[in-house]
Amino acid sequence: MIETIATKPFNDQKPGTSGLRKSVPHFRQANYAENFIQAIFDAADSHDGETLVIGGDGRFYNREVIQTAIRMAAGNGYGRVVVGRGGILSTPAASNLIRIRKAAGGIILSASHNPGGPKGDFGIKYNVANGGPAPEKITTAIFERTRTMSQYRIWSGDAPSLAELGETKLGDMVVEVIDPVADYAALMEKLFDFGQIRDLIASGFTLRFDAMHAVTGPYATEILENRLGAPLGTVINGEPLEDFGGGHPDPNAVHAATLINQLMAPNGPDFGAASDGDGDRNLIVGKGIVVSPSDSLAVLAANAHLAPAYKDGIAGIARSMPTSQAADRVAAKRGIGMYETPTGWKFFGTLLDAGKVTICGEESAGTGSDHVREKDGLWAVLLWLNILAVRRESVQAILESHWAEFGRNYYQRHDYEEVDAKAAEGLMGSLHDRLASMAGQRFGTLVVSEADDFSYKDPVDGSVATGQGVRIVFSGGSRIVYRLSGTGTKGATLRVYIERFEPDRTRHDIAPEQALAELIDTASAIGEIGKRTGRTAPDVIT
Repeated sequence: MIETIATKPFNDQKPGTSGLRKSVPHFRQANYAENFIQAIFDAADSHDGETLVIGGDGRFYNREVIQTAIRMAAGNGYGRVVVGRGGILSTPAASNLIRIRKAAGGIILSASHNPGGPKGDFGIKYNVANGGPAPEKITTAIFERTRTMSQYRIWSGDAPSLAELGETKLGDMVVEVIDPVADYAALMEKLFDFGQIRDLIASGFTLRFDAMHAVTGPYATEILENRLGAPLGTVINGEPLEDFGGGHPDPNAVHAATLINQLMAPNGPDFGAASDGDGDRNLIVGKGIVVSPSDSLAVLAANAHLAPAYKDGIAGIARSMPTSQAADRVAAKRGIGMYETPTGWKFFGTLLDAGKVTICGEESAGTGSDHVREKDGLWAVLLWLNILAVRRESVQAILESHWAEFGRNYYQRHDYEEVDAKAAEGLMGSLHDRLASMAGQRFGTLVVSEADDFSYKDPVDGSVATGQGVRIVFSGGSRIVYRLSGTGTKGATLRVYIERFEPDRTRHDIAPEQALAELIDTASAIGEIGKRTGRTAPDVIT
């Protein structure tokens, strides 16, 4: 039986760059999750008898909300819900399922790289029929609906258990519990030369994958250990836990320090990797060297033809505006399209659907291709392994060869987390006020050539996004970018991106902090970061 439950709107359900994220206690308010899910269904507006994919990263509160979402799907006329066993589905696996099942869309429950647990973070994201994050016109419609919400519809009985594979029914709706790994693993086996990668591992090549007690543990175990023959124990922290084992599932230098230290040791593995809470981000580490996400994007784009799925070359590359321009140099030399978009994977969707690009990436450790419509951590790891299997060179040798051909873009991202929101907005407001007069100003040896607030017009659908981050470009091509992140749940996160291009191959072995020293000081001075936030240093440097 379907019930209609009276409710009242909440005033803080505006989706960010990747869905709605709040603390678990905030989400556990009566009707909070229900209101947002109903707003998704109302904005989708065409679900009569359609298929809906539902899954999440296994964090605390995941199963409860999945059960609620299943019951609400039945109450809103869906014909079938496809859900991962135990409620588990990585974000790229969910995207793949939406596509192969021709679903109307999918609800993904995750706060990505944010911490979990009873006092941690939670999130709900809606993906559309192409498998990608909902575009702004739909997220805007969802937000507008949340502001007028007065009721939601839900099946009155219990949702079925998620523990066993198979089909059950809620009224007229079928609930299908599936193996969350099988379809994704089969896709990876089509894209990459598993035989060559198996041969590489059998030759004595060693690797380590840190799943960070997040969603990719079962995926990495099945693919790396079971299908590719990596030794048992190659995947560490492989069991998804509600609180990620008390850790922070963000694959960066701070939270993946143990893995990085292992790769820096003289007797460490040849290759290391990690992924985040929902499996869409990646960290790549070679023996003695950490690969920056921007460099990883460029190397993957330059070498993608070594994997079977991309043997005929790639159509083009897209990157988010703050991501370094290393990939631009690959596109220019290869004579393929290059697109600079706002931050947020949803901006890549139209380019991928139109066939304008094949590979996309963001500096925040997200990389992917046209195989799904999400960034994909394990995909990036497997493409790296395919390249290593063909070239039979170390990660460091591949990077050095790449820099010699294309030049090196020294790059860092400085994160100031949980900054007072008013202080952060004041900092950005001050930058905006000074943009028009900034060209020609000198800071040490640096001279500003242009400064703007990035805006974007989609070349496919003509949609426009403004206010996407302040760019300050210096003579010679160095850049500083400032933007406020939309992925945090407390205060504001100020991100400052610092980049310098070095064409001289004899200067490609400088430590990044040394190569960027003047730009780092200049970024602090121009942004008045200490004065406005009280911070003397970033919380995280990537």
